[in-house]
Amino acid sequence: MLSFGHGYVAQALAPILLARGFTIYGTTRNASKTNDLRDQGVQPLLWGQDDIAAVVGRATHILSSVAPGDDDDPVLAQYGQEIAQRAQSLDWVGYLSTTGVYGDHDGGWVDESTPLTPGTKRGAARVRAESAWAAIPGLPLHIFRLAGIYGSGRGPFEKVRNGTARRIIKPGQVFSRTHVDDIAQVLAASIARPNPGAVYNVCDDDPAPPQDVIAHAAKLLDIPLPPAVDFDQADLSPMARSFYSESKRVDNSRIKYELGVTLRYPTYREGLAAILAVEGR
Repeated sequence: MLSFGHGYVAQALAPILLARGFTIYGTTRNASKTNDLRDQGVQPLLWGQDDIAAVVGRATHILSSVAPGDDDDPVLAQYGQEIAQRAQSLDWVGYLSTTGVYGDHDGGWVDESTPLTPGTKRGAARVRAESAWAAIPGLPLHIFRLAGIYGSGRGPFEKVRNGTARRIIKPGQVFSRTHVDDIAQVLAASIARPNPGAVYNVCDDDPAPPQDVIAHAAKLLDIPLPPAVDFDQADLSPMARSFYSESKRVDNSRIKYELGVTLRYPTYREGLAAILAVEGR
Protein backbone atom coordinates (compact mmCIF):
# COMPACT_ATOMS: atom_id res chain seq x y z
CA MET A 1 0.00 0.00 0.00
CA LEU A 2 1.23 3.45 -0.95
CA SER A 3 -0.59 6.00 1.19
CA PHE A 4 -0.38 9.56 -0.12
CA GLY A 5 -0.75 12.06 2.71
CA HIS A 6 -0.62 9.50 5.50
CA GLY A 7 -2.70 11.35 8.06
CA TYR A 8 -5.53 10.80 10.53
CA VAL A 9 -7.67 8.40 8.48
CA ALA A 10 -4.77 6.46 6.98
CA GLN A 11 -3.25 6.01 10.43
CA ALA A 12 -6.50 4.40 11.61
CA LEU A 13 -6.48 2.07 8.60
CA ALA A 14 -2.82 1.05 8.88
CA PRO A 15 -3.11 -1.39 11.83
CA ILE A 16 -5.83 -3.32 10.00
CA LEU A 17 -3.69 -3.68 6.88
CA LEU A 18 -0.50 -4.46 8.79
CA ALA A 19 -2.37 -7.32 10.49
CA ARG A 20 -3.26 -8.60 7.02
CA GLY A 21 0.39 -8.65 6.01
CA PHE A 22 0.55 -5.44 4.02
CA THR A 23 3.70 -3.37 3.73
CA ILE A 24 2.68 0.28 3.96
CA TYR A 25 4.54 3.31 2.65
CA GLY A 26 3.22 6.68 3.79
CA THR A 27 4.12 10.06 2.35
CA THR A 28 4.52 13.19 4.44
CA ARG A 29 5.76 16.72 3.84
CA ASN A 30 6.90 17.02 7.46
CA ALA A 31 10.27 15.46 8.23
CA SER A 32 9.49 15.53 11.97
CA LYS A 33 6.72 12.97 11.42
CA THR A 34 8.89 10.26 9.87
CA ASN A 35 9.86 8.69 13.20
CA ASP A 36 6.21 8.59 14.26
CA LEU A 37 5.32 6.76 11.06
CA ARG A 38 8.09 4.24 11.63
CA ASP A 39 6.83 3.68 15.17
CA GLN A 40 3.43 2.84 13.67
CA GLY A 41 4.95 0.27 11.34
CA VAL A 42 4.73 2.51 8.28
CA GLN A 43 7.71 3.19 6.04
CA PRO A 44 7.90 6.99 5.62
CA LEU A 45 8.46 8.75 2.33
CA LEU A 46 9.33 12.43 2.49
CA TRP A 47 7.55 14.39 -0.25
CA GLY A 48 10.00 16.00 -2.62
CA GLN A 49 13.00 14.06 -1.35
CA ASP A 50 12.42 10.30 -1.39
CA ASP A 51 11.87 8.29 -4.56
CA ILE A 52 8.09 8.02 -4.37
CA ALA A 53 7.83 7.21 -8.09
CA ALA A 54 9.75 3.99 -7.49
CA VAL A 55 7.23 2.94 -4.84
CA VAL A 56 4.36 3.72 -7.24
CA GLY A 57 6.02 1.23 -9.58
CA ARG A 58 5.83 -1.53 -6.94
CA ALA A 59 2.49 -0.73 -5.34
CA THR A 60 -0.52 -3.01 -5.56
CA HIS A 61 -2.76 -0.59 -3.64
CA ILE A 62 -2.84 3.21 -3.49
CA LEU A 63 -4.76 5.47 -1.11
CA SER A 64 -4.83 9.24 -1.52
CA SER A 65 -5.88 11.41 1.40
CA VAL A 66 -4.38 14.55 -0.13
CA ALA A 67 -6.70 17.55 -0.50
CA PRO A 68 -6.74 19.19 -3.93
CA GLY A 69 -5.21 22.57 -4.56
CA ASP A 70 -7.00 25.43 -6.25
CA ASP A 71 -5.90 24.28 -9.69
CA ASP A 72 -5.10 20.56 -9.52
CA ASP A 73 -4.66 17.45 -7.43
CA PRO A 74 -1.10 17.52 -6.01
CA VAL A 75 -0.67 13.75 -6.26
CA LEU A 76 -1.71 13.58 -9.89
CA ALA A 77 0.27 16.70 -10.74
CA GLN A 78 3.42 15.07 -9.43
CA TYR A 79 2.86 11.35 -10.04
CA GLY A 80 -0.11 11.09 -12.37
CA GLN A 81 1.95 9.70 -15.23
CA GLU A 82 3.49 6.97 -13.06
CA ILE A 83 0.09 6.05 -11.62
CA ALA A 84 -1.41 5.86 -15.12
CA GLN A 85 1.41 3.59 -16.28
CA ARG A 86 0.78 1.35 -13.29
CA ALA A 87 -3.03 1.38 -13.57
CA GLN A 88 -3.48 -2.09 -15.10
CA SER A 89 -1.32 -3.70 -12.41
CA LEU A 90 -3.01 -2.13 -9.39
CA ASP A 91 -5.53 -4.12 -7.35
CA TRP A 92 -7.21 -1.17 -5.66
CA VAL A 93 -7.05 2.61 -5.56
CA GLY A 94 -8.93 4.72 -3.03
CA TYR A 95 -9.52 8.46 -3.11
CA LEU A 96 -10.85 10.21 -0.02
CA SER A 97 -13.31 12.91 -1.03
CA THR A 98 -16.04 14.71 0.89
CA THR A 99 -19.82 14.88 1.06
CA GLY A 100 -19.31 18.57 0.35
CA VAL A 101 -19.47 17.66 -3.35
CA TYR A 102 -23.27 17.47 -3.04
CA GLY A 103 -23.70 21.07 -1.93
CA ASP A 104 -26.68 22.31 0.06
CA HIS A 105 -29.92 20.32 0.13
CA ASP A 106 -31.75 22.25 2.83
CA GLY A 107 -31.67 19.26 5.18
CA GLY A 108 -32.77 16.76 2.52
CA TRP A 109 -31.27 13.37 1.83
CA VAL A 110 -28.47 12.67 -0.67
CA ASP A 111 -26.99 9.40 -1.89
CA GLU A 112 -24.25 8.43 -4.32
CA SER A 113 -26.52 9.06 -7.31
CA THR A 114 -27.30 12.66 -6.29
CA PRO A 115 -25.95 15.19 -8.83
CA LEU A 116 -22.82 16.99 -7.69
CA THR A 117 -23.66 20.65 -7.09
CA PRO A 118 -20.98 21.96 -4.72
CA GLY A 119 -21.65 25.31 -3.15
CA THR A 120 -18.16 26.02 -1.84
CA LYS A 121 -14.75 26.43 -3.41
CA ARG A 122 -13.53 23.39 -1.48
CA GLY A 123 -16.40 21.25 -2.73
CA ALA A 124 -15.82 22.31 -6.33
CA ALA A 125 -12.13 21.42 -6.04
CA ARG A 126 -13.09 17.96 -4.78
CA VAL A 127 -15.39 17.43 -7.77
CA ARG A 128 -12.54 18.29 -10.12
CA ALA A 129 -10.17 15.98 -8.26
CA GLU A 130 -12.64 13.08 -8.35
CA SER A 131 -12.99 13.57 -12.11
CA ALA A 132 -9.23 13.71 -12.63
CA TRP A 133 -8.68 10.42 -10.82
CA ALA A 134 -11.62 8.80 -12.63
CA ALA A 135 -10.23 9.89 -16.00
CA ILE A 136 -7.16 7.63 -15.71
CA PRO A 137 -7.86 4.65 -18.03
CA GLY A 138 -8.00 1.28 -16.34
CA LEU A 139 -7.50 2.62 -12.82
CA PRO A 140 -9.38 0.48 -10.23
CA LEU A 141 -10.66 3.60 -8.50
CA HIS A 142 -12.94 3.71 -5.45
CA ILE A 143 -14.16 7.10 -4.22
CA PHE A 144 -15.11 7.60 -0.58
CA ARG A 145 -17.15 10.71 0.23
CA LEU A 146 -16.54 11.34 3.90
CA ALA A 147 -18.79 13.28 6.23
CA GLY A 148 -17.35 15.26 9.15
CA ILE A 149 -14.57 13.21 10.71
CA TYR A 150 -14.16 12.81 14.45
CA GLY A 151 -12.44 10.34 16.78
CA SER A 152 -9.84 10.09 19.48
CA GLY A 153 -7.87 13.32 19.53
CA ARG A 154 -10.41 15.00 17.27
CA GLY A 155 -13.61 15.45 19.22
CA PRO A 156 -15.50 18.24 21.01
CA PHE A 157 -14.33 17.44 24.51
CA GLU A 158 -11.35 19.80 24.69
CA LYS A 159 -13.42 22.88 23.81
CA VAL A 160 -16.21 21.79 26.14
CA ARG A 161 -13.72 21.29 28.97
CA ASN A 162 -11.92 24.60 28.54
CA GLY A 163 -15.12 26.62 28.14
CA THR A 164 -14.64 27.74 24.54
CA ALA A 165 -17.39 25.53 23.07
CA ARG A 166 -20.61 27.16 21.90
CA ARG A 167 -23.89 25.66 20.79
CA ILE A 168 -24.36 27.44 17.46
CA ILE A 169 -28.07 27.50 16.69
CA LYS A 170 -29.18 27.65 13.07
CA PRO A 171 -32.75 26.32 12.67
CA GLY A 172 -32.95 23.30 10.38
CA GLN A 173 -29.17 22.81 10.23
CA VAL A 174 -27.99 19.21 10.26
CA PHE A 175 -24.63 17.60 9.54
CA SER A 176 -23.65 14.01 8.92
CA ARG A 177 -20.47 12.81 10.63
CA THR A 178 -18.37 9.67 10.89
CA HIS A 179 -15.98 8.17 13.41
CA VAL A 180 -12.50 7.60 12.02
CA ASP A 181 -12.58 3.92 13.03
CA ASP A 182 -15.67 3.40 10.88
CA ILE A 183 -13.93 5.04 7.92
CA ALA A 184 -11.05 2.62 8.43
CA GLN A 185 -13.31 -0.42 8.44
CA VAL A 186 -15.10 0.78 5.30
CA LEU A 187 -11.76 1.18 3.49
CA ALA A 188 -10.60 -2.23 4.70
CA ALA A 189 -13.84 -3.84 3.52
CA SER A 190 -13.48 -2.24 0.09
CA ILE A 191 -9.87 -3.44 -0.20
CA ALA A 192 -11.05 -6.96 0.58
CA ARG A 193 -13.88 -6.67 -1.95
CA PRO A 194 -12.80 -4.34 -4.77
CA ASN A 195 -15.43 -2.88 -7.08
CA PRO A 196 -13.65 -0.46 -9.43
CA GLY A 197 -15.74 2.59 -10.21
CA ALA A 198 -17.68 2.43 -6.96
CA VAL A 199 -18.50 5.53 -4.94
CA TYR A 200 -19.35 5.26 -1.25
CA ASN A 201 -20.79 7.75 1.19
CA VAL A 202 -19.15 7.21 4.58
CA CYS A 203 -21.09 8.54 7.54
CA ASP A 204 -23.11 7.36 10.52
CA ASP A 205 -26.86 6.77 10.76
CA ASP A 206 -27.81 9.98 12.55
CA PRO A 207 -27.49 13.33 10.79
CA ALA A 208 -27.88 15.75 13.67
CA PRO A 209 -27.76 19.43 14.57
CA PRO A 210 -24.23 20.35 15.69
CA GLN A 211 -25.48 21.89 18.93
CA ASP A 212 -26.86 18.49 19.97
CA VAL A 213 -23.39 16.96 19.70
CA ILE A 214 -21.87 19.69 21.88
CA ALA A 215 -24.65 19.30 24.43
CA HIS A 216 -24.15 15.55 24.60
CA ALA A 217 -20.40 15.97 25.10
CA ALA A 218 -21.09 18.28 28.04
CA LYS A 219 -23.55 15.78 29.47
CA LEU A 220 -20.94 13.00 29.29
CA LEU A 221 -18.48 15.23 31.11
CA ASP A 222 -21.17 16.15 33.65
CA ILE A 223 -20.59 19.87 33.23
CA PRO A 224 -23.03 22.71 32.40
CA LEU A 225 -24.21 23.12 28.83
CA PRO A 226 -22.10 25.55 26.77
CA PRO A 227 -24.01 28.73 25.95
CA ALA A 228 -26.34 28.81 22.97
CA VAL A 229 -25.48 31.40 20.32
CA ASP A 230 -27.59 32.34 17.34
CA PHE A 231 -25.77 31.60 14.09
CA ASP A 232 -26.17 35.16 12.83
CA GLN A 233 -24.52 36.47 15.99
CA ALA A 234 -21.78 33.85 16.26
CA ASP A 235 -18.15 34.89 15.93
CA LEU A 236 -17.07 32.25 13.39
CA SER A 237 -14.10 32.10 11.06
CA PRO A 238 -14.93 32.23 7.33
CA MET A 239 -14.06 28.52 7.13
CA ALA A 240 -16.37 27.58 10.02
CA ARG A 241 -19.16 29.78 8.68
CA SER A 242 -18.91 28.12 5.26
CA PHE A 243 -19.71 24.74 6.81
CA TYR A 244 -23.05 26.13 7.94
CA SER A 245 -23.89 27.17 4.37
CA GLU A 246 -24.81 23.56 3.60
CA SER A 247 -27.34 21.32 5.33
CA LYS A 248 -28.03 17.76 4.22
CA ARG A 249 -28.62 14.22 5.41
CA VAL A 250 -26.27 11.68 3.82
CA ASP A 251 -27.47 8.16 3.07
CA ASN A 252 -24.93 5.45 3.93
CA SER A 253 -26.85 2.38 2.73
CA ARG A 254 -24.29 1.33 0.15
CA ILE A 255 -21.46 0.63 2.60
CA LYS A 256 -23.85 -1.72 4.38
CA TYR A 257 -25.44 -3.71 1.57
CA GLU A 258 -22.41 -3.81 -0.73
CA LEU A 259 -19.49 -4.00 1.70
CA GLY A 260 -21.29 -5.68 4.60
CA VAL A 261 -20.20 -2.99 7.06
CA THR A 262 -21.82 -2.76 10.48
CA LEU A 263 -20.95 0.60 11.98
CA ARG A 264 -19.14 0.50 15.30
CA TYR A 265 -20.51 3.95 16.08
CA PRO A 266 -23.91 4.34 14.38
CA THR A 267 -24.50 7.69 16.11
CA TYR A 268 -22.39 10.37 17.75
CA ARG A 269 -23.54 9.08 21.15
CA GLU A 270 -21.61 5.82 20.84
CA GLY A 271 -18.71 7.61 19.20
CA LEU A 272 -18.32 10.23 21.91
CA ALA A 273 -18.60 7.61 24.65
CA ALA A 274 -15.78 5.65 23.01
CA ILE A 275 -13.55 8.72 22.73
CA LEU A 276 -14.12 9.55 26.38
CA ALA A 277 -13.25 5.99 27.36
CA VAL A 278 -9.91 6.37 25.55
CA GLU A 279 -9.07 9.95 26.54
CA GLY A 280 -10.49 9.89 30.06
CA ARG A 281 -12.19 12.74 31.83
